[in-house]
Amino acid sequence: MMRACHHMPYGATLMPQGGAVFRLWAPAQVDMDLMIYDTEGQSRPYPVEPDALGWREVIVPDARAGTRYHWRVHSAEGPLLVPDPASRSNPDGVSGPSEVTDPLAFEWDENWHGLPWNDAILYELHVGTFTQEGTYRAATERLASLADLGITCIQLMPQAAFPGRFGWGYDGVLHFAPHAPFGPPDELKAFVQAAHRLGMMVMLDVVYNHFGPEGNFLPLYAPTFFTDRHPTPWGPGPNFDGPDASAVRGFFIHNALYWLEEFRFDGLRFDAVHAIQDDSRPDILETLSIRCRAACAGRHVHLVLENDHNDARRLATGAPAGRFDAQWSGDAHHALHVWLTGEREGYYAEYAEAPLNMLAQSLSQGFAMTGAPHLADVGQQAANPRRRATEPVPLPCTVNFLLNHDQIGNRAHGERLHALVAEAPMRLAVAILLLNPSVPLMFMGEEHGATVPFLYFADWQGALRDAVVEGRRREFAHFSAFRDPDVRATIADPCDEATLRRCKLDWSAFEQAPARAWRDWYARLIGLRQSELCPHLHGLAPAGHTGAVIAGRGLDVQWHFTNVLGQATRTLRMQANLSDTPLQCPTSAQDSPVNAIVLDVGTVDDGQLGPWSARWQWLSGDGETA
Repeated sequence: MMRACHHMPYGATLMPQGGAVFRLWAPAQVDMDLMIYDTEGQSRPYPVEPDALGWREVIVPDARAGTRYHWRVHSAEGPLLVPDPASRSNPDGVSGPSEVTDPLAFEWDENWHGLPWNDAILYELHVGTFTQEGTYRAATERLASLADLGITCIQLMPQAAFPGRFGWGYDGVLHFAPHAPFGPPDELKAFVQAAHRLGMMVMLDVVYNHFGPEGNFLPLYAPTFFTDRHPTPWGPGPNFDGPDASAVRGFFIHNALYWLEEFRFDGLRFDAVHAIQDDSRPDILETLSIRCRAACAGRHVHLVLENDHNDARRLATGAPAGRFDAQWSGDAHHALHVWLTGEREGYYAEYAEAPLNMLAQSLSQGFAMTGAPHLADVGQQAANPRRRATEPVPLPCTVNFLLNHDQIGNRAHGERLHALVAEAPMRLAVAILLLNPSVPLMFMGEEHGATVPFLYFADWQGALRDAVVEGRRREFAHFSAFRDPDVRATIADPCDEATLRRCKLDWSAFEQAPARAWRDWYARLIGLRQSELCPHLHGLAPAGHTGAVIAGRGLDVQWHFTNVLGQATRTLRMQANLSDTPLQCPTSAQDSPVNAIVLDVGTVDDGQLGPWSARWQWLSGDGETA
């Protein structure tokens, strides 16, 4: 067994000789005390002055694991108790006292080093709705089901403590403290360890582009933590490149290392990095990659971006320092969604003209949005610059999906794709997702064909609640289906706990025949991916894949594989009919010794594909067809 603790200059740290040291970066000219609470809730103050760099440090000899504390800020409006921004635990919410923890109390297995990125089959999970209980402990009890399905990597939505009891987690304000209603830190560690014992990695979604609008007290004592020079949709952005940026950069670097080292996560997904602005070199993203790679040498640790800018320069195979393993690909999702549903409003408008062409390009080149800079019009009053990729990317550097939290939760009524599309096209879409070289991501419940919605929910109170409810409905006013105010009034109140309850998975329903049939289909496809595709991904050609549209309603995509000398050895070809009408396709050469049918979906007969049918087939290295 082993113990794990990330040592950092922030927060509360137990000392080997007993007691604890408390450190806070608070450069503002304000008086501050550390308030320590005894077991009866009585407090005693420890006044502290900042050093030349703004650090405040207090040693409390009798502090121990479980000791509660606040920092007290003295301002013109009077004293205010605030939590430690680097708190490892805040059991009573983001405004309550922080708690000293002992990271070394948890025992980790020593024999887990992760899995290669090419083996990743991702499963996005929101702890609060994955089970009826909404806790780490309850989620842990369901992990065996995911391992049996063939999932190799769970991706948790953000765990950093956020205001209120429930929410998606993207408004975190205590970045080191797991959200208390899900359970204490050691139960999150137990979840990660249980997944490892079942052969699954666990990644964590982290948000470094902003803090939530409530419970962030940093401006009171560290106003240079944020900067007006780099505004974000949520207000001033973190100060990554101005005066005092060193402490700010360190805060986020240590946060990433904390999750990877102390909680043994196998990777991080960085939310909306297009909203992170940093003019320094290396910038914060490159620095994060460099530091994480160095700290986790000897482990398979994966770093993934969400980036509306298809910036291929940040991506690379082989996990080099400064680069990232992959990026979520909205291109493939949006193009396929437009084709399957006919929806063409909002951000789908960019994909409306030629969705199959864009899907073919995404599956063969990684991104569809390429070429010159483009102004994306998502129906808002202002258009924002959106960078396109300037070059193809290795396909494993893209993460494809049919569903994720955004693509469901950004809908007014939170419908999943299974509720919008008939069974035959949905079955084909799942096969396309799982049997191409890009890394696939599934959203919790998808494997059972779940139709329970995943709505936007957040436990805001007071004026902020009113603003969020009204803003949520106003957001959809430009969509044709919601221009009527009475129709917009049917959009669920995100701050009503009933909205959260509607989104919880009903595991008892997954025992019924329709859910079992969907699970069997996913399991079969995952098994085929693991046996037919994953063993060859190390030899996937870096470029040169082709994707074509057949008769305006079908796809013909070829992925090429090479040996260690770079010589073509085999080609995987997918021909798919994405329509209700039979489609004649070119047939493959029959004289190739490696020619083999991987999978037929639907009806395939002598080159003719029935409605919503497809064939995956290994061809000789040149990919010739007869």
